[in-house]
Amino acid sequence: MYLLSLFIFLLCSFILIAIVSDRYFIPSLELLIRRYGMRSDTAGATFMAAGSSAPELFIALVAILHPGGHLAIGVGTIVGSAVFNLLVIVGAVALVKKALLAWQPLLRDTLAYCVAVIALLMVLSHGQVTWLSAMLLIALYVVYLFAVFFWGRILPYKDDRQQGEKYMDSKSGKSNFPLGERWAYWRGGFEWVIDKTYPAGRFFRAHFFISIAWIAVLSYVLVESAVRIASILNIPQAIIALTVLAAGTSVPDLVTSVLVAKKGKGDMAISNALGSNIFDILLGLGIPWLIIVLIRNEAVIVEDTSLLAPVIMLLGSVVVFFLILMAGRWRVGRGTGFLLLLIYLAFLTWQVLGVILSA
Repeated sequence: MYLLSLFIFLLCSFILIAIVSDRYFIPSLELLIRRYGMRSDTAGATFMAAGSSAPELFIALVAILHPGGHLAIGVGTIVGSAVFNLLVIVGAVALVKKALLAWQPLLRDTLAYCVAVIALLMVLSHGQVTWLSAMLLIALYVVYLFAVFFWGRILPYKDDRQQGEKYMDSKSGKSNFPLGERWAYWRGGFEWVIDKTYPAGRFFRAHFFISIAWIAVLSYVLVESAVRIASILNIPQAIIALTVLAAGTSVPDLVTSVLVAKKGKGDMAISNALGSNIFDILLGLGIPWLIIVLIRNEAVIVEDTSLLAPVIMLLGSVVVFFLILMAGRWRVGRGTGFLLLLIYLAFLTWQVLGVILSA
């Protein structure tokens, strides 16, 4: 009964995070995007990526600061989410709508993604995180931001701007995005509770900070539930993070990206997926690591070697992904989608078999 209640807490937290992100957090970011007239791929790789990656960032932060230290959960969630975003989200986008992608932003994001994964691999291989290595990850993200904003001048390409007003109510400031319509009707009860904590009207700055608070609290519940479930089932925390937590926090991104792709915004959907991964690795780990190193005034020891193999696979996946796009002349379709989903299925099978064989 106790184990069942933990899974219920886990599921409810996933749903609440999705509602907070869908109805308030992402719309507040969309207002910023519309106000500054950003390119669609730039918006997807920065503001939208940061918004969709907020749960992973807070899970990593809570996991590291959690009494007893649960570094594997934070790193595992980030790495697992990155694998999910690259293979499942991009694969699903390719399945629902064929698209011809601009190679210039894809080249930028793929190069930045490879650099981020290699940096993470170097940190994990070293066995400890110092303030210098944490600062290096953060600095790499700053360099990536400069690349995002100036890439269009280096390699010009046609842009298809995302119109933010389509996805939010003009009076309430809430999301008009049809994510909720695709969900079960019992989502309404959760929405009623969430709505009571937000001011009415277009107070998008208040919506932004209240959403941050909600995501922080729910991330704590997710980490606590995952720690206890792993302990009861005698499963490595990294495995729970790589699979359950990673997929759970990424499902809202999956639904949103698919709906964006159906409206002909394939570039934005894929840039969002890749940008989220870059944010997750460089800031989602860099910021929590830097905080804990400064608090403890000592390096963070990274002893869980089970995370090295998934990171190596992540690096291989992004290289394969880029080669597939090159071979298809930057077109994505059903064939690309099925291939990426099969690779993710192989990843899950590998993780499950690893648990079974080590039992």
